[in-house]
Amino acid sequence: MNLIGNIIWLVFGGFIVFLEYMISGLILCATIIGIPFGLQCFKIGILALFPFGQQVREVPASTGCLSTLFNIAWIFLGGIWIALTHLFFGIILAITIIGLPFAKQHFKLMSLSFTPFGKEVY
Repeated sequence: MNLIGNIIWLVFGGFIVFLEYMISGLILCATIIGIPFGLQCFKIGILALFPFGQQVREVPASTGCLSTLFNIAWIFLGGIWIALTHLFFGIILAITIIGLPFAKQHFKLMSLSFTPFGKEVY
């Protein structure tokens, strides 16, 4: 079931979202200050490529309060808009029964894109 869901996801926009995250990550990695944020874009992009069968979980913060500060900066520098976009598409897809699995994936992407630091995809 995960394979079919991932194929449908790719055909109907998942690959485009993946490319957007990868391009954003490359642009952010062009500066030394943006490297941590670019790496988070890569992490979200890989989840956006094949979201079915993957989970997001909190990891013990080995960086202390640094991940909290980075999450706050991420939210104010665009994370809120990314999360709201995934929320919007998740609500739209949740209207139909067929769209429910895809809505669930958008909600998963929303939680990761709102605060990506201190989370891992497995």
